Amino acid sequence: MQEKEYGRTVWYIPDGFIPEKSSGNLESHEAICILNCNNQDVEIEVTAYFEEQEPIENIRIKTQGKRTKHIRTDYLEADGKKIQKGIPYALRVESNLPIIVQFSRMDTTQAENTLMTTMAFPGI
Repeated sequence: MQEKEYGRTVWYIPDGFIPEKSSGNLESHEAICILNCNNQDVEIEVTAYFEEQEPIENIRIKTQGKRTKHIRTDYLEADGKKIQKGIPYALRVESNLPIIVQFSRMDTTQAENTLMTTMAFPGI
């Protein structure tokens, strides 16, 4: 069977926000899930955009071929800069080969926890 290409090389997540405070035993957080259906490893570059500060660029991630990788957005880092809690942000995820990107949010600011997940918006 001929191998098909799945995914896109550019993805956007426009609505990011990690609350500063959590309640209970779980910590509020957000994550991106990268699915690499390719046989080869993929090189990924993430850019974080903000309302009132310069972007964090050149956040590098490598995902092995035929693997998935889950990354908390507050763990993304480049040049000592990280996404801070309590500040709205957006992400652009670019890769050298097509990938699939999903975004998840765990909000534990109240006793009734909320988990939300959605597909990122595919670009090119």
